[in-house]
Amino acid sequence: MSEQNRTAVVLGVGAEQGLGAALCHRFAAEGHHVIVSGRSPSKLDLVTDAILADGGIAESVRCDASLEADMVALFDRTLAIPGRRLDLAVYNVGNNVPGTIRDMTAAEFESAWRVLCFGGFLFGREVTRRMLPAGGTLIFTGASASLRGRAGFGAFNSGKSALRILAQAMAKEYATEGLHVGHVIIDGGIAGQRHLDRLGRPFTAEEKARLVSLDGLAEAYWQLYRQPPEAWTFELDIRTALENW
Repeated sequence: MSEQNRTAVVLGVGAEQGLGAALCHRFAAEGHHVIVSGRSPSKLDLVTDAILADGGIAESVRCDASLEADMVALFDRTLAIPGRRLDLAVYNVGNNVPGTIRDMTAAEFESAWRVLCFGGFLFGREVTRRMLPAGGTLIFTGASASLRGRAGFGAFNSGKSALRILAQAMAKEYATEGLHVGHVIIDGGIAGQRHLDRLGRPFTAEEKARLVSLDGLAEAYWQLYRQPPEAWTFELDIRTALENW
């Protein structure tokens, strides 16, 4: 496969200092044509423009992960150019909205499930349809909520744990066809724009040491992609050395 034809889709790109953007930059630096995707065109374009300025190849595609038509259109556009092959895809979508079960509306719970799990199903389905039989790598972003429930986060916990089981089922279903499915549990806060916005100031050295590094995460996803079929990892759990787990 020509280096110019390697294509990566990252769905769930938001802030310039966020995981989605870090993954896009890493994949572009390694030679992939990167599809930068999410719900906010202005944010997508900032990431795409930065990649282009660095000499990489990228394009922005708006996609609402909860809408089937958007998901199909995302992959149709990705492979619209003859000779292009999708070999890396990351579902990085999440909406960690707190709320107690007693006070939650049905619409709020369903919205969380649609983004966290149903969108993952749509993404995974389209990846299998477009990536096979050539093979490739599909990675889902998880959280500590993928493994355990927490009071006040019932909708988020439910969606993330369901996504993990979906990923595991896909890993077992398609491994023999050449699809490497991985799931990355991020156990802790990320040293990105969301935390900076909450603080309203730069991180102190101590605060940054307790947050997971964006560069470290991007490296972990890249290494999952590079694994040979004789030594595939399904799940990584990543945390700082200071995390109490």
